[in-house]
Amino acid sequence: MRLKICGMNKNTTQVAGLHPDYLGFIFWEPSKRYLENDIPAIPHSIKKVGVFVNAYIDEIKARVEQFGLLLVQLHGKESPTFCNILKKEIPQIKIIKVFSIKDDFDFSVLGAYENVCDYYLFDTKGKLPGGNGYTFNWSVLKDYPSTKPYFLSGGIGLENSDEILSFLRGKESKYCHALDINSKFEIEPGLKNIDKLKEFKNIVMEKQNHQKEKNN
Repeated sequence: MRLKICGMNKNTTQVAGLHPDYLGFIFWEPSKRYLENDIPAIPHSIKKVGVFVNAYIDEIKARVEQFGLLLVQLHGKESPTFCNILKKEIPQIKIIKVFSIKDDFDFSVLGAYENVCDYYLFDTKGKLPGGNGYTFNWSVLKDYPSTKPYFLSGGIGLENSDEILSFLRGKESKYCHALDINSKFEIEPGLKNIDKLKEFKNIVMEKQNHQKEKNN
């Protein structure tokens, strides 16, 4: 199981020292975690993800080139056509398309995105496009019809570690590529709590990976 830490801003170097698989940087100005500064040097093994909300393709392209982004996370109402154009304009990037869920979800909407995105991300439907701080009903993913890998996001914190481990043991997690964490591990927006992140890695990530090795 992989780990993505999103909303990076104020202590990126420290967080990178924990060696997550992905770090997410938000390029949506209304966000409290909006990145205005440069990204410090981080290990090449950590993939940089740019988070955008209804941005223009030229803006995304500029950020990809400026910061060396390897993935683009689309958190708005981007259409399959938009994703297809983006893929052609920036062929070196991977596209993560976000879908928000509360109690249920119409998975038929994924069909049009199957050939234009590399990953899906399922987040909690709330007032903001991400960072709302609470989980959705993960049992909805029992009906996931695709084989495309997805990121699980939305209010994941230390307090629901047992629920996460239980989810990861279930069939609905078969195509879960990574856990995406953010607001529940912050001292303030953009400033991550390193101790909490370490504890989460120990409790959830290492236990899950150990269990997978044991099963294999």
